[in-house]
This record gives sequence, C-alpha cells and structure tokens, in this order.
Amino acid sequence: MTLRKTKIVATLGPSSNSEEMLARMITAGVNVVRLNFSHGTAAEHIKRAEIVRNIALKLGRPVGVLCDLQGPKIRIGKFELGKVTLKTGDLFVLDADCELGDEYQVGLDYKTLPQEVTEGVVLLLDDGRITMQVDRVKGNQIHCMVLSGGVLSNNKGINRQGGGLSADALTLKDREDIKTAVALEADYIAISFPKSALDVELARSLVKKAGGTASIIAKIERAEAIDNLESIIEASDAIMVARGDLGVEVGDAAVPGLQKRMIRMARSQNKLVITATQMMESMIISPIPTRAEVSDVANAVLDGTDAVMLSAETAAGQYPLETVQAVHRVVMEAEKEYYSQYRIQKLDQSFVKTDEAIAAAAIYTAQHLKVKAIAALTQSGNAAQWLSRADAEVPIYALSPDKFARRKLTLHRGVYPYPIAQENKDRDEILQEMEQVLLQQKVVDVGDLVLLTFGEPIGSLGGTNTLKIVKIGAIK
Repeated sequence: MTLRKTKIVATLGPSSNSEEMLARMITAGVNVVRLNFSHGTAAEHIKRAEIVRNIALKLGRPVGVLCDLQGPKIRIGKFELGKVTLKTGDLFVLDADCELGDEYQVGLDYKTLPQEVTEGVVLLLDDGRITMQVDRVKGNQIHCMVLSGGVLSNNKGINRQGGGLSADALTLKDREDIKTAVALEADYIAISFPKSALDVELARSLVKKAGGTASIIAKIERAEAIDNLESIIEASDAIMVARGDLGVEVGDAAVPGLQKRMIRMARSQNKLVITATQMMESMIISPIPTRAEVSDVANAVLDGTDAVMLSAETAAGQYPLETVQAVHRVVMEAEKEYYSQYRIQKLDQSFVKTDEAIAAAAIYTAQHLKVKAIAALTQSGNAAQWLSRADAEVPIYALSPDKFARRKLTLHRGVYPYPIAQENKDRDEILQEMEQVLLQQKVVDVGDLVLLTFGEPIGSLGGTNTLKIVKIGAIK
C-alpha cells in the first residue's frame, strides 16, 4: 500500500459542517481541519472541534485542529446600497469619519490609515481587484484616483503596495480568540500578518499564559515578513505560505519564487510548511480542477511542502468532498516524481543532539537496507519530526502514548501517528508492543524488516538514543 506523505488541511464552513460530510472528508484524506476565526463564535468553534475529534475517534484516524486568527485585516466600511461601480479615472475618497459610503466615498475601519499614506502611494482593494493612487491626504480623508476599477462592495480589504502599514499583528479580538483556541485544545494556532519574530513570540506567550501548548504557525503575507523571514521562521513552529495578501503586497509575479524560498528556508530550520490560497479555487463551483490548479498543487509537493491547504473550496464550495479527493489524487502522482534535496543535506551535517544523530542513522539505514518502515517511539514527537525533515523514503510510524503529540504530528510530511499504551517500562516488552501496534494497524507483515527508534530508559522525554533493526515476528 502506497501512503500519501503530503498532508491535506481543509477549512470548515457551511459546506462541510455536517457530521456526514466531515466523516467523508476525513476518510478521503483530510489530516488537519482549519477553523477560520474570521467567522463564527467561540461556542461554534468549540463545538466544531468537539465534533471533529469525535468523528476522528470513531474512524480511528488522528486529525489535527488548526485555529486561524483573523489578524488586523484593514477594511473599508459599508455602502448605502451595498456596493458601487468604480471606473478608471474616477476620484474617490477613503474617509475615516464616513458612516455609509456612496459612489464618491466610503468609510474605514482602520482609522489611522490617513496618517500612514502619502501622495503617490498605491492602495489595493479587494485583493488587488481595484487599485487607487493617493492624490492627497486632508485630515481624515484620503483623496484617490482610481487606476483600475470594478465593483466594490462592503467591508473589502485594503493593502498598501509594498507593505508598510503599522497595524499590530494581534488585535484585541485575536487575544480573546487565543483563549478560545486554548479552550478547545487547538493543536496549531496560525498568526495572521506577523511583521517580525516579536509578533510570533508575543502569540506564543499569550498561548502559554492561557494554559495552552499549541504550536505556532506564522502566516507569511506581508512584505515586511519577507524582509524578516529568517527570524520569523526561527521563532515559529511552522509557516504558512499565504499567497493571497502576500501577492497583493509584493506583486503576483514574485509569489512563485518566494514560495520556493520560504519552503527551502523553513525546511533548513526543521520547521513545517503549509502552502495555501486558491489551490483548487475553481472547484468552489466546478467538480473538477483546472490543469493550472493541478500543476500548482503538484509543484508545492515537489517544492517539499508538508501540507496543502484548502480554504473556500471546502468551507463554502459546492464540491468539498470532490476537492479533497482531487488533491489526494494529484499529490499521490506528484510524490512519484519527488526528489529530495533535503535528505542529502541532513545526512551530510554535524549533530549536537543525540536524537538527531539517531534519526540520521535511521534515514541512512533505510536508504541502504530494504526496510519496510521506520517506527519511532516518541513522547513529544520530536524524533518523528526530525525523521520527517530528512525525508525518509519509507513511512515513519510515530508511536506515542500522548494524544497531543499524535495530533501535532498530523501535519508532518511522511509521518503517520498511532497510539501505544506503553504501560510498562521494560525494554523488550515495549519493543513487542511496538511490533503489535504495527501489525494491528496492518502497515507491516510478518517477515518485514523495520527500524525501531526509542529512548532508554523507556519513557524519558527527548531521550531517543537507540536504533534497532528488527524482523517483524522475531522480536522476543
């Protein structure tokens, strides 16, 4: 049986809220569900996470929960008629004091925007569909000329070309939402629009203060985040290549190259990467993807991403299940052509930690010996994470008694977490238990060669120090 290494993250919403649809999507291959905190109440998110975990338990499949904070989305206000049509050359005013807009002006939810722009600055509205150039600023009014027009409706976002807006990454709403994410035992919390490592560190401290242990994902979607990319990656557990707002700020042509750079830099620091935004956008209304979308998903896999993420496709689209099935199919084909640059790099480096050296030895042995799998007995998940970073050719089965560690590993490329009781500390009995778990899950057969990694004394945190080559059925 060939397993899919790259993970699938699916956003939940009206199209995927029912228990039946959730069960079908998880069965089809969803590894992590995303709760978008731009929509819904705290109670709704908590209930949704509970439903997901109950379904995952029934299906016997580990599923992670990712809570995505809204962040400082800078938006226009509302129009009296809901929308207006702007033409190239029109004069239009963004007025911080305007309550209801019309064809000449509209309000702002970000009241300090007039103080942060000057003549000549280009503003991009509705993900760049409409562009305006600032002619002058007068008090709380930004007088603009429309460079490219179109229909502009209520509450659309505003970006400044090239970045430079000073809005804090964590709003008051985000701080409250972190408490909600901790309450529902989120495995991952994604921070929107971080500008520097300080934003990530603040989020981590707020999670810790609330009593949570969620891993922190930095969404790279600001021009400033590109300037501070290395330090942001270092401060994070994972990054998200958030191509929507990023493309608006730096220009769409720059995004493919930046995607490759971000994945490469994150992998070099042993961090996780999610590639997101419009992966299968046409499947919101179509049962099949475009050829360009198929290539986009495949190229993210070939770049070395850990996961691809679906947004509106599964949250509000007409074909959420078919979209998951399509991504699974494309990823499986792309992985046949994947050549790992990271495995060579990892095996050629020096190590400070024992568990990293053991993981490297396992990767090397798996390459040169016909083994069926690597099984890592892990308390924290760290051993399995390093094996994942080095792109093992064979499946990595992470056996852990800790449900939180297992759920976090759902995002790691090539790692398949399973529960193990580990009720005793005897070495031989633990090895037999590992063998039994693998046989029960039907991932190995009697006679297969398997690499086992574990720590002695058994149960010690961060103590992987042993590699053993065993034949299934011969462990005594």
